[in-house]
Amino acid sequence: MALLSVTEALKTARAAGQSSVLILLDLSAAFDTVNHDFLLTILSNMGISDNALSWFRSYLTGRSFRVSWQGRLSPAHSLPTGVPQGSVLGPLLFSIYTTSLGRVIRSHDFSYHCFADDTQLYLSFSPDDHSISARISQCLSDISAWMKEHHLQLNLSKTELLVIPAKPSIQHNFAITIDSLSLSTTKVARNLGVMVDDQLLFTHHVASVARSCRFALYNIGKIRPFLTQQATQLLVQAVVISRLDYCNAILTGLPACVVKPLQMIQNAAARLVFNQPKRAHVTPLLIELHWLPVAARIKFKVLTIAYKVMTVQAPSYLHSLLKAYATSRPLRSSNERRLALPNTHTKQSRLFSYRVPQWWNKLPSTTRSGESLAIFKKLLKTELFKEHLLS
Repeated sequence: MALLSVTEALKTARAAGQSSVLILLDLSAAFDTVNHDFLLTILSNMGISDNALSWFRSYLTGRSFRVSWQGRLSPAHSLPTGVPQGSVLGPLLFSIYTTSLGRVIRSHDFSYHCFADDTQLYLSFSPDDHSISARISQCLSDISAWMKEHHLQLNLSKTELLVIPAKPSIQHNFAITIDSLSLSTTKVARNLGVMVDDQLLFTHHVASVARSCRFALYNIGKIRPFLTQQATQLLVQAVVISRLDYCNAILTGLPACVVKPLQMIQNAAARLVFNQPKRAHVTPLLIELHWLPVAARIKFKVLTIAYKVMTVQAPSYLHSLLKAYATSRPLRSSNERRLALPNTHTKQSRLFSYRVPQWWNKLPSTTRSGESLAIFKKLLKTELFKEHLLS
C-alpha cells in the first residue's frame, strides 16, 4: 500500500504534464544505531510516562550479544544502542525515532513516505524548472545533518535517485553532490522489492518476477516425479504464485502485453501441478485449482483495497485516492457503497484512482455491501471467477 500511494502520486503528476524525482534513502545499519536516550526522550515527549516508559527502558537496555564461529563462542558484549531487529516493536520504535525527520523533508516541499527504515522522497515539478538540482542537494544535505545528530548514517553510495520525465522525449540531467559524494540518476530502482523504471511501465519488474518464477518452476520440475499433486500445488503456491501476487496492485491499468509474461508463468505453474504437457489447455486446470488469472488477481487485490478504504480499514493516506459517491438528495442508491467516478481523461486511464471506481461500481450491490472483509473477498472471487473463467 505504501508503494501504491507513491506510484499513484508519480503517475498523477505525469498525467498532469509534470516531471518527478523519486529518492530512495539508504541507511547504514539503521536499527543498530538508534540511541536509547534519544528514543526514550521522544517517547516521553509523546506522552508515554511512568510504568509504560519504565517498561520501554527495561526492554531496550541491558541487552548483550555473542558471536559464534567454528564452534567457539565469544564473550558477551553489551548493546548500548539499537532496537531489536525481527521484533514486532523494532520497526515501530524506529519509525517513532525518525518522526522529526518529516519536518526536515517538508521544509523543502518534498513529499515522503516511510516504511520502517525505508524512506522515499518524491517531488513533482515543471519540466522547465532549473532549480530542482539545487533543491535536491539542499534537502539531502539537511537530511544528512539530521541523521548525524541522531546517530544515524545516510549511505549516499546506495541511495538511489530516479527521475520520471513528463514525456519520454524529455531528458533531465541532475548533478547532485553532498559531503563530497556525487549522487547520479538511475533508470531503474528497486523500491520495497519492486523494480520501478523511469517511465513507470514496470516492464523491468515484470521481467524480474518472471525470471525468478521460471527458476523456481525449473527446480520444482526436477523433483516433480517425487511429489504428490497436492504437495506440488502447495509448493507452487508458496514460491511462485505468491511472487505473482506481491505488490500486483501497481500493475493496475497496464496493457495486457506487459502482464502477459506473468500469465505465462501461471499457466506453466498450473501445468506443472497436474503434470501436463506444455501445450495442454490451461483454463480447465485453473478452474480445478480455483486460481484466478493474473489480470483477475490484480483486480481482486485493488478491489479488496477499495473495500478497506470504504470501511475505513485501509491506511489514511489511501483515502484521498478513492471518494465515496455522495448524492445531493437522499436516493435509494445512497446506501449501495458506490464510489465517485473521476473526470474522464485519457492520460489518467492507468491510474488506480481512475480504474478502481469503475470496477467497483460494476460489482453487484450485494458484493459491495459485504458485511465483513472475509465475506466480501469470497463474493468478489466468485464474481471474478465467473467473469474470467466461466464466461
